[in-house]
Amino acid sequence: MRRRIGLFGGSFNPIHNGHLHLAAAVKRGLKLDGVLLMPAGSAPHKSTAEYAPAEHRMELCRIAAKKYPWMAVSDYEIRKNGKSYTVETLRALTEAHPETDWTLMIGSDMLLTFDQWYCWQEILQLAGVCAVSREIGDLPELLSKAEKLQAAVPGAEIRVLRAAAFPASSTEIREKLRNHEECSCLLPENVVQYICENHLYRTEQECENSGQSGAE
Repeated sequence: MRRRIGLFGGSFNPIHNGHLHLAAAVKRGLKLDGVLLMPAGSAPHKSTAEYAPAEHRMELCRIAAKKYPWMAVSDYEIRKNGKSYTVETLRALTEAHPETDWTLMIGSDMLLTFDQWYCWQEILQLAGVCAVSREIGDLPELLSKAEKLQAAVPGAEIRVLRAAAFPASSTEIREKLRNHEECSCLLPENVVQYICENHLYRTEQECENSGQSGAE
């Protein structure tokens, strides 16, 4: 029996309740068997206060996914050297799991520029696409774009799913963490604990001070 799995990629810097809410909404809306989280590799040009190392973001995803038996995490793009293209990830997943039908989960803004992606036609041949709309009034534009993409790639499966907006963004959460503000309502409890224990999303000076305090 073939399985239907959603592929949810991103920096997950850090993963938060909004990501988990979206994953659950797509699984429920499309009746998927599960969702695979795919954290992106590190961005060496960004500071550690802005971009946590890949191994930490991977562990945060694993911790968050434990609550959901239908959710798994892959380190494929983290292990891969160089820039990761979605089409390359889907090629690898298709080869490794020929019994699985993949659905690429993307934001509504990504659908509008989808035909600028590298090898976008092949992506539509390898997987279905689900664009999640969380803005009021953008549905007609998204549906129009989906029709144009489907016309360009016969047989392509593109769905536009409405999902309630969740008031959380990774940028906002990183700022709260840097300012030592309460954000437990935006992050799973075990994720908050891991971030605190590993001094993530803090300035280099703060980390140095913390290390010196721990050594005394």
